[in-house]
Amino acid sequence: MIAGRLRFETSHATEFVDITKLVSQEVRRSGLRTGRIHLQSMHTTLGLAINENEPLLLRDFQKLLERLAPGDAGYEHDDFARRFEISIDEPVNGHAHCRQLLLTGFATLLVEEGELVLGRWQSVFAVELDGPRHRELAMQLDGDFEEKKAGDADSDLIELELARQLMVDPDPVGAPMRRLMEAGGKRLRPKLVQLASQIGPHHDALRAASLAAAVELLHNATLVHDDYVDESTHRRGRPTVAAAEGAERAIAVGDYYFAKATRLIAEIGNTGVTSTMADALEAICAAQIDDVALRGAFPGDHDSYLRVVRGKTAALFAASCASGALLSDAPPEVVEALRRFGELLGVAFQMADDMVDFSPSSGKPVGLDIRQKVLSLPLIYAAEDRSVGPEVRRLLAGSLGDEEVGRVTELVTSSDALRRVGDEARGLVDAAVRELESIELDGLRPTLVGIARSAVDRTA
Repeated sequence: MIAGRLRFETSHATEFVDITKLVSQEVRRSGLRTGRIHLQSMHTTLGLAINENEPLLLRDFQKLLERLAPGDAGYEHDDFARRFEISIDEPVNGHAHCRQLLLTGFATLLVEEGELVLGRWQSVFAVELDGPRHRELAMQLDGDFEEKKAGDADSDLIELELARQLMVDPDPVGAPMRRLMEAGGKRLRPKLVQLASQIGPHHDALRAASLAAAVELLHNATLVHDDYVDESTHRRGRPTVAAAEGAERAIAVGDYYFAKATRLIAEIGNTGVTSTMADALEAICAAQIDDVALRGAFPGDHDSYLRVVRGKTAALFAASCASGALLSDAPPEVVEALRRFGELLGVAFQMADDMVDFSPSSGKPVGLDIRQKVLSLPLIYAAEDRSVGPEVRRLLAGSLGDEEVGRVTELVTSSDALRRVGDEARGLVDAAVRELESIELDGLRPTLVGIARSAVDRTA
């Protein structure tokens, strides 16, 4: 379901405002193919009606309302001396409230093949009974939506830009990064950049692809450093850069692509984008320091976990969404809503990633987070569990060989820790989706919602 608001101006009292085009535009923007759109007036002197838009007939409706509830009939509602807490600009409008009783404040319209289902002569009216006013209708659309995707051409632009950038780099750093990029990856962050860049009024596919590629390079640079710090041997089913090339090369590769990504971002020439990405990079580095420091208190606690995850993972998700919107000159409220969407999605994504550590299809050895004493929410919840918690804490406090790691894995999977993490991650995705309800997304809402849902429903 998609929710939003329909806003418009009225010019005078007892005015029949034809909103058919406005409603149709919202249906097209949402991508709704088959379903319903529900409208509800947010005002006690604004009604809704479906009828024929013929001027003489509308005059007949106006006169009917005036006869049934005359403006000069004398309404107790207008006796301000008998009412409390009346604003100084309160209008005399008892007649308008009474006329609204003859109408309705609600309307449900069917949608088929992406179009409103209306008869040949039918139009949708908002009936102003006390204008001129700024008016608002609550709107909900539900049914089957057509996903508006970035498209194969846009996705190809990212891959072409990545290939172009990696091709010109010195082989000692370029070759390891190419192997890492060719091993796969979800390209989730660049997808968010590309989608967000379509929301504002000035979408430029080439600039968006440049920014998306830079974000992906930045993300992979963090992975190279993470794998070195964590002493990881495999990433995406292949040896990590540190394992294949050595620690010194891994540090150099990560540093090089941190520098290159920030240069590419700066060359785009949008100060808002540059500042947003710089803030994210700072948050990532600070969180990495916290992560390493907290390993002495392994498995840690929920608050410490969230503090690290918001920096290490969510900061780049949030920046990807916000920077894409900034690149297209989206309104500030849209940029901020997308930033919040990205942050919530990033935390949920990391929680799902923690669960993947206990999946044999993850592309890395099961229990790697346990062995490396990485902050992990399933471990935190398992350590809190009344049944398995004492043994989990005892094992984690000691030396972690293969036998101990296997036993901890068994205890985590046998407890309700993974279920709790999954529920929490899905709750965060629900919160992220709600951030999209109040902003105009030009039909991209179903795609963003689909990305958010799939980010936590995965095994790799």
